Amino acid sequence: MEKSSTEIQPTPVVTIGLNIKDKHFDYSMDELNNLVTANNMTVTETLVQKTDHTDAATYFGKGKVQELATVLADDGVSTVVVNDELSPSQIRNLEKQTQAKIIDRTGLILEIFANRARTHEAKLQVQLAKLQYQLPRLHTSASQRLDQQTGAGGGGFTSRGSGESQYELNRRTIQNQISHIKHELKQIQKSDQTQRKQREANQIPTIALVGYTNAGKSTIMNELLERFGEADKQVMVKNMLFATLDTNVRRLTFPDNKKLLISDTVGFVSKLPHQLVSAFRSTLAEAASADLLVQVVDYSDEDRQLMMNTTEQTLKEIGVPNIPMITVMNKADLTDSHFPFREGNNLIMSAKDPKSIDELVAMVKEQVFKNYVTKELLIPFSDGQIVAELNERATVLKTEYLDSGTQLTVEMPENELHRFAKYVQA
Repeated sequence: MEKSSTEIQPTPVVTIGLNIKDKHFDYSMDELNNLVTANNMTVTETLVQKTDHTDAATYFGKGKVQELATVLADDGVSTVVVNDELSPSQIRNLEKQTQAKIIDRTGLILEIFANRARTHEAKLQVQLAKLQYQLPRLHTSASQRLDQQTGAGGGGFTSRGSGESQYELNRRTIQNQISHIKHELKQIQKSDQTQRKQREANQIPTIALVGYTNAGKSTIMNELLERFGEADKQVMVKNMLFATLDTNVRRLTFPDNKKLLISDTVGFVSKLPHQLVSAFRSTLAEAASADLLVQVVDYSDEDRQLMMNTTEQTLKEIGVPNIPMITVMNKADLTDSHFPFREGNNLIMSAKDPKSIDELVAMVKEQVFKNYVTKELLIPFSDGQIVAELNERATVLKTEYLDSGTQLTVEMPENELHRFAKYVQA
């Protein structure tokens, strides 16, 4: 039986970062340390340097690199995690001067995503992002290239094919893998698009929970599922960054028979690698096609505005159009604020508070069902299938059986009304 990550001893690491006049630097370093913990690592020490610029060769300045090497030797640590994305040469130079493994912020997030991916699509997306990250980080070996290009006999008069360098071979292999994965993802995306079109054809409104990782999206989704009799379809909740990568879609049916689909999307984080933003575009397509976005924010975090900015910037990067949004300030129970408290499309709440969930449901229904109209329809007994369809898809408020047929008082989307126009009573 395979060991879980909790059974494996955490890897000790030193985290480092450059503060280049960044007012959010302390938060960024805290977040890095939380990402380290999420990757089953433990921080033994953190080194930071205030500076006006990044050293092009080694990220840190010369003196700080020497200090880092000393700290690593004293602590017996052989891994460094950096708060920024480094160039290939910076990684190589730092590794040479510290004799340690260097993982930059992008590489760390890619590792976390690789460990968390569960579905075939998520695994492909992570693999694609890793390959795109690795491609510019390939480096040549001069002796290996010369050996191969001169051939076994060293004469140098060989074909170009047999003289292909290991670097060129590795690069071509990765490019082929990228091409293959992109093709496979396109096939999966076609299937996903078909499912979304089917849902749209069924006129079921959709809402997408979006926001920073660990803000409480999955907890809110589970509370809604439990409230409306779908507790057996709850999703995993864990107090950890990027606990889940897969978009979960569930159906909610309210007591008045109104239905909607709710999706819980992968969380965001500052400096989310562009490779991942691109690779997970299809996963986040649920947000792009939603009728309403519910942005979930950790209200107890003093850097919540930065989180909101990150969410909105990421949504823009993945091409999410101008979709109506409710902003939910979650975890208010960890603050001194009164809750639930609503102001316009903003709600201060706690996911574990029943009154908060009631208020959230009311806000969601106001938005997604605002184009519903109430009409009386008289349906001849010969068209009984229409009665069955309305009972299944609309909100039937009243049913009466008259001599001329079944009279229904129904709520339905206004754009659906034309299908039943001949039955509408004046």
